Amino acid sequence: MKNVITLGVETSCDETSIAIVKNGREVLTNRISSQIDLHKKFGGVVPEVASRKHIETIDYILDDALNEAKLSLNDIDNIAVTYGPGLVGALLVGLSYAKALSFALDKPLIGVNHIEGHISANYIEYPDLKPPFVCLIVSGGHSHLVYIKDYGKYEILGRTRDDAAGEAFDKIARAMNLGYPGGPIIDDLAKKGNEDAIDFPRSYLEEDSFDFSFSGLKSAVLNYLNSMKQKGEDIVVEDVCASFQNAVIEVLVDKTVKLANMKNSKIIAIAGGVASNSGLRELMKKKAGEYNIEVKYPSRLLCTDNAAMIASAGYYNYINNKYSDLSLNAVPNLKLGD
Repeated sequence: MKNVITLGVETSCDETSIAIVKNGREVLTNRISSQIDLHKKFGGVVPEVASRKHIETIDYILDDALNEAKLSLNDIDNIAVTYGPGLVGALLVGLSYAKALSFALDKPLIGVNHIEGHISANYIEYPDLKPPFVCLIVSGGHSHLVYIKDYGKYEILGRTRDDAAGEAFDKIARAMNLGYPGGPIIDDLAKKGNEDAIDFPRSYLEEDSFDFSFSGLKSAVLNYLNSMKQKGEDIVVEDVCASFQNAVIEVLVDKTVKLANMKNSKIIAIAGGVASNSGLRELMKKKAGEYNIEVKYPSRLLCTDNAAMIASAGYYNYINNKYSDLSLNAVPNLKLGD
């Protein structure tokens, strides 16, 4: 069987990334240009700035990727690109670029859902991983609990009803002037704090619900910080970070393990930026281990937005003949399964 070489393009937020992946699993190159330092001074991603930076760098990233993989554009079999969800201006840069390549090279264009890409990062990390399994996708913009029935076939059981988990991390970090992005900073500080120091609420919603809600927890932390300032009392930042983080990850872990048991799944995968959180990884392994459930997660690089995961997802769309045409548009609020 002929090897399938997929070129992946990812520009949904503030990473410009191009990757080349063989047969959906073997990464030949995964070039990522991060804009974190650019957006740090604003305390978050500025969409217009992100879009302009994608335009400036994407040509160079493609050249780097082809050089590293020692391939030419003629060696590519299909072009996979994120078309949503994400920042509309940023998405349009990658989408327009991929369309131009598809047209010029006469190669199939494969539109990829960014969330599906995060799931597929686990296929790269674990070459033997196959559906079905349960996957928790947690990032700055998304909190999903999904049963992966087959490649490209998803049963979405849980979504966030307000703030995504990563969004809550960033907002609490901003409130404490810790810097951006907030997730890794809070994770590091939490290791030095007492997770039982402050009793922040856990929102489990209805008994049978797999949805998430973090706005109440976020408000509780902000109220605590304001109350301490008004009383002139010292805030132990490490304890706030540890207590807040534990309140988030306990809910994520409990609901994920509950779903795995309900679906008789012996594998839980986690994906997205928050999947690199050490507290989440440790607690998930501990709780899942009580039921002999194996926990898988990508390396930290593959947890971030990257084109290798888009190429992997694109490969499975390609072999299942799920092609896109040149009318494909950016869908900033794209839902998984659409």
